[in-house]
Amino acid sequence: MSRSAGSARSGRDTDVLVLGGAGVDTIVYVPELPLPYADSYMIGSGIRTRAGQTGDFVAVGLAALGLRTHHLDFLGDDPEGALVRALHRDRGIGLTAVPQPAGTKRAVNLVGPDGRRLSLYDTSRTGPDDRFPPSTLRALAGASRHAHVSITQPCAHALPALRETGVSISTDLHDWDGENPYHEAFAYAADVVFLSASNLTDPEATMRRVAERGRADTVVATVGAEGAYLLTEGELTRIPAVPPPVPVVDSNGAGDAFAAAFLYGRLTGEPPQRCTLYGAVAGAHACTVPATATDAIDRDELLIRAARWAAAISAP
Repeated sequence: MSRSAGSARSGRDTDVLVLGGAGVDTIVYVPELPLPYADSYMIGSGIRTRAGQTGDFVAVGLAALGLRTHHLDFLGDDPEGALVRALHRDRGIGLTAVPQPAGTKRAVNLVGPDGRRLSLYDTSRTGPDDRFPPSTLRALAGASRHAHVSITQPCAHALPALRETGVSISTDLHDWDGENPYHEAFAYAADVVFLSASNLTDPEATMRRVAERGRADTVVATVGAEGAYLLTEGELTRIPAVPPPVPVVDSNGAGDAFAAAFLYGRLTGEPPQRCTLYGAVAGAHACTVPATATDAIDRDELLIRAARWAAAISAP
């Protein structure tokens, strides 16, 4: 097992432990989505592979906002794993990599001209018996103020141990339909639950069910360009979207950016509405970053844009 700079020490000297979601994406810009069948397409913009899946994006977002961040996941001893290790090293993010003989997780993202994407995930890079080493998991969680958990299979088995350490937990259910039982373990174990409303027929009902059946004090459902719903203390609030500062080029990583900025607000003592505003600002910024890059808004820019938008919407 390898460990990069920033590994856990005694005491809670890590702000956020990110579990799972490490890997690489191959980005292909296509002329339209859905892509009509053809024998071949000429891709003038290139086909590029870069480090960055959901856990990586959250970790990068947290680190850019000044939070001490550590990432735990399985990685292969392969070129893709080297890309992930380099990303964390270059961004100053602690990384504990559990060896994965099947190789580093990878995906192909088809990105349309309007920034929408279609992701193809290679599920062969995981095994049904994958488990984080218990002593490593407990040591890292015990050194952390908070844990953000990806919905990958090893993380499901890690949830009971995380709860025993007393660390607070968040998770992102992504495009859950509100019915798939796989997501329920994550939904009901977390203190903060993020999800997309894209597959929900009744977002409010799903959010309230998560809060009633689980531990969550806060549930956030993002609605893309229409903003987000915030459920906290039994009250549902509609949060408007923040317009991106420049044209949208890609929606990849917007939800991860939202989660990272929300957690920054929560861990710095901001109320839920302000946390959600931070998330909306960061998500809008992520939509202006090309899919071939892995980047995030920094703390100064986040605070400036959030203050500017709050003033704009409160003006008479």
